[in-house]
Amino acid sequence: MKRMEAEDAAEVARARAGDHDAFRRLVERHSRAVFRLAYRMTRNEQDAEDVVQEAFLRAYRRLDQFESKAQFGSWLHRIAANCAYDLLRSRARREEQPLEADPEEGPAPMPVAETPAADRLVFGGEVRRRVEAAMGRLSHLEKSAFVLRHFEGLTMEEIGGVLGVEQNAAKHTVFRAVRKLREALEPLVAS
Repeated sequence: MKRMEAEDAAEVARARAGDHDAFRRLVERHSRAVFRLAYRMTRNEQDAEDVVQEAFLRAYRRLDQFESKAQFGSWLHRIAANCAYDLLRSRARREEQPLEADPEEGPAPMPVAETPAADRLVFGGEVRRRVEAAMGRLSHLEKSAFVLRHFEGLTMEEIGGVLGVEQNAAKHTVFRAVRKLREALEPLVAS
């Protein structure tokens, strides 16, 4: 890890000095991780690609603001998370909220499975639907913290750096997100 941080720092220094190939190498090194983060936040491939492009564009324009003592990867993740927030906020403003199901009708009936394999497919689809719905109800901060921890494998210290919060706040944010997801999935476990 230290070697990559040193390589990143050297590439940032060269990019600041006007070496466009140095920034291209940074893009190549970090684009997959930034795409994974963007995709997990937006749940849409095209949107994730837009977030990646915008994140690298912002990073390039703000390269002079990057502090050498920081990790380039964490700084870039923070920019990407902010780009994803911006995209999700603008989408929420443009789109109408979906109509809620009539609470008097109750939940949609589950299809009757004819074989155990079909039963597992139905249950897996229900779990996926509930997880996606629960992820959609998380705040942007909770969703980012959860994705960074459980999909990207970042430490609480790294998550705090990416999100611009103290390590303890990052830990509490991840905990809240996990609790909300558990609550959303609890009816499936209890049945």
